[in-house]
Amino acid sequence: MMFSSMALLPRSSVVRRALAGLAAAGTAVLVAGCGGGTSQQEAFIPSRYFAFGDETSSLETTGRKYGVNGLTADGRLDCAAQPNWTQQVANIYGFAFVECNPGALGNTSAKMLAIAGSKIGDVSAQVEAQVAAGGFRDKDLATVLAGANDVLELYAQYPARSEASLLAAARDRGGRLAQIVNRLVTLGVKVIVSNVPDMGLSPYGLAQKAAFNDIDRSALLSRLTTALNEQLGVSVLLDGRFVGLVQADLRLQAIYRFPAAFGLINATDGICTVTLPLCTTATVIPSSDVSTWIWADDTRLAPGGQNQLATLAVDRAQRNPF
Repeated sequence: MMFSSMALLPRSSVVRRALAGLAAAGTAVLVAGCGGGTSQQEAFIPSRYFAFGDETSSLETTGRKYGVNGLTADGRLDCAAQPNWTQQVANIYGFAFVECNPGALGNTSAKMLAIAGSKIGDVSAQVEAQVAAGGFRDKDLATVLAGANDVLELYAQYPARSEASLLAAARDRGGRLAQIVNRLVTLGVKVIVSNVPDMGLSPYGLAQKAAFNDIDRSALLSRLTTALNEQLGVSVLLDGRFVGLVQADLRLQAIYRFPAAFGLINATDGICTVTLPLCTTATVIPSSDVSTWIWADDTRLAPGGQNQLATLAVDRAQRNPF
């Protein structure tokens, strides 16, 4: 099996390569067209960036994230350390979020609209809030990631609700997420949308498998994730000029099978010893490198997982013919 070489690079190397790619692009880059050919295309450099979604993407007003938070040498919160994937996307373009701007960068053109605990219906409200607050304009970029909380909510209804009914509901939510992305496109936004990481392979999913013997509960969570993701994939506007799809589920499945191929050590356990968002590099399993673990807790990503997601998103943002 072959994997992208970028998957093996540390985050700083990914950022340097991405910035170099933007600088070298000059007036045009060669990109693959939707039909498989190639054409000259101006490098897309956004003027603003919007992050929509749930806690995988969000920052608290204090700068805390729902993963592993970095610390300064004297033990204070360092919101710029261990950045989540949306921070890494913003960094590529020299943007900062107001929620985390320790260097007092003048360009706070990244806007955080993702909120912890959000489900797909909540993301629709996030988009409409921005429409009401001034809307969008040419050269805006957005990232969208939601659905994990929907999958977990639906799974919690089993077995009182049949699997067939739950799968239908998951497909419906995937279609609703596609509608949100397509709505952004009609508003003139270029969108990078990630599908949902396979929740059956999360520490929560694996624990559910061990706790129940009625069916394979991990496999059920995977089927719910797949149902949502497949409907997102068939319903979203499949035009690379407007939308780039990140397949986080496939990357996580590959990592689960071959973590070492991605420079990772642990793909099955949570590294944090306290509840999120209070987890820091001082409250993780001792002697652990947070960049080599996928999961922070039972369902949320550690820096290792966030870096993988950022790598995929940055690659898509640069390769799509926006």
